[in-house]
Amino acid sequence: MSSANSDQTRRAGRALDAANFFLADVRDGLGPYLAVYLLTEQRWDEARIGLVMSIATIADIVAQTPAGALVDATRAKRLAMAIAAILVTLASLSLPLFPTFGPVAISQGIAQAAAVIFPPAIAAVSLGIFGHAAFTRRIGRNETFNHAGNAVAAGLAGVFAYWFGPTVVFYLLGAMAIASLVSIVAIPERAIDHDLARGLHDSNASTEPERPSGLSVLLTCRPLLVFAICVILFHLSNAAMLPLVGQKLALQDKNMGTSLISACIVAAQVVMVPFAMLVGAKADRWGHKRFFLAALLILPIRGVLYTLSDNPFWLVGVQLLDGVGAGIFGAIFPVIVADLMRNTGRFNVAQGAVITAQSIGAALSTTLAGLVVVGAGYSAAFISLGTVAAIGAVVCFLALPETRQGTDGDLCLRGKTPASASAIAAE
Repeated sequence: MSSANSDQTRRAGRALDAANFFLADVRDGLGPYLAVYLLTEQRWDEARIGLVMSIATIADIVAQTPAGALVDATRAKRLAMAIAAILVTLASLSLPLFPTFGPVAISQGIAQAAAVIFPPAIAAVSLGIFGHAAFTRRIGRNETFNHAGNAVAAGLAGVFAYWFGPTVVFYLLGAMAIASLVSIVAIPERAIDHDLARGLHDSNASTEPERPSGLSVLLTCRPLLVFAICVILFHLSNAAMLPLVGQKLALQDKNMGTSLISACIVAAQVVMVPFAMLVGAKADRWGHKRFFLAALLILPIRGVLYTLSDNPFWLVGVQLLDGVGAGIFGAIFPVIVADLMRNTGRFNVAQGAVITAQSIGAALSTTLAGLVVVGAGYSAAFISLGTVAAIGAVVCFLALPETRQGTDGDLCLRGKTPASASAIAAE
C-alpha cells in the first residue's frame, strides 16, 4: 500500500470513529425516552405507548430492505447518510410541538424510516475501506465508538433532563446529528471501494463472480434464514425490556424518570464498549456463532432478574447485562452477514433484509409487552420476553452453522448451499 493510500485509510478510519460516535444517538432515535416522555408528560397508558412505538417501527420494517439495496447500488453512501441524519433530526424536534397521537406516530415513523440507512451504510463503508481481512476488527471499533457516543449522550440527557425536563433529549439529538454530518463528510470518498463494499471481489475467494448474485440468495441461503429467525427472537425479547424498565422507574418518581433511564443507558453502554472490543479482537479466533449464542443467552437471565426487585439501583444494575448482550450482538451482526454474503455482492441488501426481520421482532416486542403489562403486570412481561430469547438460543445452537471463514467457505455463494458452492468453486 502506498504512503498516500495509507494516509487516506487512516483519515477514513478517524472519520468513521467520529461518525460512529455522533451517529450513536441519531441512529437509535428517542428509544426509551419516548416512552418516559409520553407516560409522564402526556399521560399515555402503556398499551397506547406500545402501539405508537410499534407503528413507528412498521415504517422501519418497510424501509429496511430497500435501504440495504440502495446502499449496495449507490456510490453516494455519504450523501445518503447525511440526508438521513437531517430527516431524523427534523422529525424528532417536531415531537414536543405536536404531542398528540397522530403527529407522534407520523414523526417517529419518519425518523425510524430515515435512520435505517445508517447500519448498512456504515458497515458497507467499513468493508469498502478495510476489506474482509480487517472487517471484524473494524466493526468492533465501530461499535466501541458507537457505544461510547451513546453513553455520553445518555449521560448528558440525564443531567439536562433533571434540570430542564424530559423534552431536552429532543434537542440533544439535534446537536448530535449536526456533529454527525460533519463526520460523514470527512470520510474520503476515494478511500471506498464500492464493489468490495457490497461484498464482491474478495481476493481470498476461490471464485470471484463478475456481477452480484440474484436476489434469490436471500431466500435460498438456509444459514441466512436461520440467522434471521434468531435475530427476530433476539429483538422480540430485547426491544421492550428497557422501555419497561423506564416506565417502572418513572412510575416510582416522575421527576427522576428520565434521569434514571439515562443511568440505565449509560450503565449498559459503558459495558458494551469492552464487549464490542472483545468481539473485534477475538471473534475470528473463537468463532462467530459462539458470540451470537452468548448474546441470546443473556436475555433470559436479564428478564428473570428484573422481576426480583423494584429498587432503582437494582434495576440499573441489572441493566448492565444489556451491555453484555447488546454489545456482542451489535458487533457480531454485520460480521455474520458479511460471512454469509461473501462474494455474492448482496451484503447490504442482506443486512437490510435481516434488519427487517429484526424490526419485526422489535415492533411485536413493544406491543406484546404493553399488553402483558396491562393484563398481568410487569413481572409477567419480563418473564415472557426472556422465554422468547431462550427459544432463540435453542434455534441458534441446533440450526445455525459456524459462519467464520475457513470453516465451510462461501456459505451462500450465489444463493447456493455450502455443498453446491463448493461444486461451483471446483468448476
